Amino acid sequence: MRFSTTLFALTALAIPALAADDYKLGADSQRQAVPRGEVRTAVFATSKVFPDTTREYSVYVPKQYDPGKPACLMVFFDGAGFMKLDGQFRVPIVFDNLIAKKALPVTIAIGINPGTIPATLPQGKPRSNRAFEYDSLGDANARFLLEELLPEATRGLNITTDPAGRAVVGNSSGAIAAFTVAWERPESFRKVISHIGSYTNIRGGHVYPALIRKTKPVKPLRIFLQDGSNDLDNLHGNWPLANQDMAASLKFMGYDHTFVLGDDGHSGKHGGAIFPDTLRWLWRDWPKP
Repeated sequence: MRFSTTLFALTALAIPALAADDYKLGADSQRQAVPRGEVRTAVFATSKVFPDTTREYSVYVPKQYDPGKPACLMVFFDGAGFMKLDGQFRVPIVFDNLIAKKALPVTIAIGINPGTIPATLPQGKPRSNRAFEYDSLGDANARFLLEELLPEATRGLNITTDPAGRAVVGNSSGAIAAFTVAWERPESFRKVISHIGSYTNIRGGHVYPALIRKTKPVKPLRIFLQDGSNDLDNLHGNWPLANQDMAASLKFMGYDHTFVLGDDGHSGKHGGAIFPDTLRWLWRDWPKP
């Protein structure tokens, strides 16, 4: 599937009736005879923004990276899932293939897991801080990313300071987290990929469509939205309707965006199948200012 470079919004009536099993990974998501980047993992446990949390993160550096030239940057929330080589997104494999084809600029990827808080009782279990970090509005997660984690994760790497060369990506709560980071810090990130985004009332995210319509001037963002017509409908809200409302608000305000609505549920299957073409759309005119 290739996306038009023009803005569009797809409704449930405008797409073919596909079963979820029809979302297959293409050649760009399979190993090819191209240079392979390296992935390293580490643990971050010294946050002051989210105190007492510990999290793993990973850093992908493409083979074509030249320390003398600034690389682009993509940050992935729920990073372990994105970096998994046999998962739905397979970031290292897709990046290797697209960078070799020059369909993606030389880009460093940072995959960040949500924080966990140690148990206080001897037989207790660690508590996930994911909903607080990802679903909350405001700049806390952006400050954590920019002031704490990225300086450590990118130490020694030459990363572009051009916000148009920096993107944030996520699924579900990670998707609204990605949008919030760019919304709060467009001077640092101007590209967003949002899959099955939770723009619902988990921690107030349902206000975004109205907030987008009433915020001027328009922020210099490029936003990719994906959802499925069989996504969640629960006490927090209706995911397909919320994503369509987001797309309508972005269109109304003239944002550089596109929206792809398939028929999948709350999973990364559809997003993973179209991920290589999503990256092509996102970076289609780089390094245009």
